[in-house]
Amino acid sequence: MSDDQPKATEINLTETDAAAPTSATPAEAAASPAEAAASPAEPAAAASPEPPPPPTPEERIAALEAEKAELRERMLRIAADFDNWKKRARKEQADGELRARETVLRDFLEIADNLDRAAAAFGSGKDGEAQSIRDGVDLVLRQFRSKLERYQVKALEAVGQPFDPRFHEAISQTPTSEVKPGSVLHELQKGYLIGDRLLRPALVVVATAPPEAPAPAAEEQAPTAPVKSEGED
Repeated sequence: MSDDQPKATEINLTETDAAAPTSATPAEAAASPAEAAASPAEPAAAASPEPPPPPTPEERIAALEAEKAELRERMLRIAADFDNWKKRARKEQADGELRARETVLRDFLEIADNLDRAAAAFGSGKDGEAQSIRDGVDLVLRQFRSKLERYQVKALEAVGQPFDPRFHEAISQTPTSEVKPGSVLHELQKGYLIGDRLLRPALVVVATAPPEAPAPAAEEQAPTAPVKSEGED
């Protein structure tokens, strides 16, 4: 090739690539809207609220004092409930023991009733043998009642006393003038106390006022003299 023949023009590919507009790939085109949508969210994230500041020592002390007062009140309530439970338990135990004792003592009171009847059956005891038997029964009865007194069991005095439904059980009523109306005339079965409580009521006959005597009939009036008419002698 001769020198007169024109040479091929050299093309700078670097300048051409820089000048030509770059075409975006499909992935970059899809990511562009997402980046555009994410860009406005950046100021919102920057505006999020800050965490609250830690409590001051004064606030911590106040919270601890309130918790301490609540725990103390709770413990006082628990202690009061436990104390009330102990009192109820002691009372229930004492009541149970007393009821069991009363049941046993009521059975023994029937023995005292029979001894009373035996002593009354001998009467005055004019016969020497009858008198000795009566004395023996009286001795056993006194010993039995002394044993009952060790358990705070005492007999009630009912005859001549005003009728009291708390201690007496009326069987019948009898008109009489021996005692005041409403008083106990006879005692059919003794009553007993255990301490201040009634162990068994007394079976009694209550006196009532005697019926009033009928009023005497009115005296017949004396006949009056006939009135004479005029002209009669």
